[in-house]
Formats: sequence, structure tokens, C-alpha cells
Amino acid sequence: MAKVSTKTGLEALEEAAAKQGTERYVLRLYITGMTPRSTLAVENIRKICEEHLQGRYDLEVVDIYKQPTLAEGEQIIAAPTLIRKLPLPLRRFIGDMSNTDRILLGLDLRTKAK
Repeated sequence: MAKVSTKTGLEALEEAAAKQGTERYVLRLYITGMTPRSTLAVENIRKICEEHLQGRYDLEVVDIYKQPTLAEGEQIIAAPTLIRKLPLPLRRFIGDMSNTDRILLGLDLRTKAK
């Protein structure tokens, strides 16, 4: 016999919201050397993580010139590229990492303004 959930929609939403504040984020940022654009991307992503995910994120910065096999394995076609590996679903952000609102929205850390 299948288990039937007795949670209301509100209870499920509250549970998801409580869990969201404790989930660990695993991020990988692909850059192309230490160019000004790459440096800015690293600074912006670190700032976003420290402000919104303090103590609950892992950020790996991968220089595709030094580790091309990692980039090939992830099918990176442009840099900078940020990949959110966890929590699922996997998400990719390609290009400009200075749009904080876009990054926060994509990481599910901010809801879209109506």
C-alpha cells in the first residue's frame, strides 16, 4: 500500500523554506586564466556566497587553461561559467557574473519580483 502524505500545502512550503536555509551549496566556477574578467567573476561569486551562503557553501575555481579535462567533462563552451552542482537541479550561469540579482535568482536565494 502506498504511503499517503497528510501535509497541507502550507506545511510543505514551510518545511521547504526551513530546509532551504540549511542546504549546502556546491559550486564550481570555470575561468580563463587570471584575466581582469576572471578576477572580477571570482570576486563577485565569493562576495555573493559570503553574503548569502555563509558557512554553507563549497566553491571550487577551475582555470580551464590549467585543467582543460575538467572543462571538457562539464562541456564548458564559454567562461566564466558557474555551475551549481548541489542542491539539485544542476544550474549553469554563463558570462557576466556581476549581475547579483540574476545569480541570486538562479541559485534560488531570491524570488523573482512581480
